[in-house]
Amino acid sequence: MKDYKKYFIIPATPDEVYLALTLPATLQLWTGEEAEMSTEPGSEFSLWERSIVGKNLEFETGKKMVQQWYFDDQEEPSIVTIKLHPHKQGTSAELLHTNIPDEAYDEMVEGWNQNYFGLLISFYE
Repeated sequence: MKDYKKYFIIPATPDEVYLALTLPATLQLWTGEEAEMSTEPGSEFSLWERSIVGKNLEFETGKKMVQQWYFDDQEEPSIVTIKLHPHKQGTSAELLHTNIPDEAYDEMVEGWNQNYFGLLISFYE
């Protein structure tokens, strides 16, 4: 199991980024795929045609979201925490993804950098 932490600068306010990460219609705008998402703790979500699925654990409007991402046969939960901080260029998004299975690590890092935050940054540029 590995952890991944990175900061991303997004040219939008923390409130705008939060909505882009939590509203199904806005998620669909920047991902190009239908999304299932709710800010109700305990609800399940799916992104990118169910290639990412999990459970929503915690939300702090405009500031933070915590999710459990599902991997097959994983003993320890894989937790994604995204914290949004105001930044002079918009928002600094602090990502921490813990307990990534070793065999999925490289794909996850690439996904975070290109597909997830890469697309989100491009959406606001």
